Order: sequence, then C-alpha cells, then structure tokens
Amino acid sequence: MNTLHKQRGLGLFGFIFLFALIGFVALVLVKTVPLYMNQMTLKRDLHEVANTINANGADEDISEIRRDVEKRFDIDYISQIEAKDIMVRRTSKGVMMSYDYEARANLFSNIFIVIHFAEDIPLRINVPG
Repeated sequence: MNTLHKQRGLGLFGFIFLFALIGFVALVLVKTVPLYMNQMTLKRDLHEVANTINANGADEDISEIRRDVEKRFDIDYISQIEAKDIMVRRTSKGVMMSYDYEARANLFSNIFIVIHFAEDIPLRINVPG
C-alpha cells in the first residue's frame, strides 16, 4: 500500500512520451494546414467563377471559363492543381464544373500525408452538345 501512495503523476518516460505525442500532432498540423488552406482558396475561386457565370446568365464558352479559372489560380497562388485539371461537363444534373485531386505533403523521410479533394459545382450555361 505504501508504494502505491508514492507513485503519483507522470514519470520521466511519461513526459517524454507526452512531448513526443504533442510534437507528432504538431508536425501533422503544420504539414496539413497549408493543404487545406489551398483547398479552401481553390473552392472559393471556383464558386466565385460559377457565381459570376450564373449571375451573367450569358452563354460562356468553356475556354472562357478556363481562362477565368486560370487567372484566379495565378492571383491566389493555387499550387496543388492546375486550371486544365478543372473539368466542365454535362451531367444528368446539368452542367458541372468539377475537380478531383490528391494533395501530398512529405511528413518525414519517405512518409507522406495524402488528402483527397473532390467537388462538383453546378453551372447554368448552355454548352453545345
């Protein structure tokens, strides 16, 4: 009974494990936050392009949509995906602007963090076809 009473709190190895765990979580956060920030900027840019197209109500060519997306990507330094990877296609739901990509960040050595992003954004334009 007396030995259990003396063993309170964390020992040296407990503190080392706790700091290693906190350090690992901090490393993962430092590596993944820029990927999510890039994704949020990408999403905002594409929604702004879609809102502009939907507000105009005019028939825009797919090449014009790509140019608008490319300009916004250049301004906002989108680095994980290129404008040519944004697809504009006709689906059963109408015309959609969509993307599907994986963002990677090197955690350490040969271990990577891979995050998959995909979204379909509806457009109200008339595409011949």
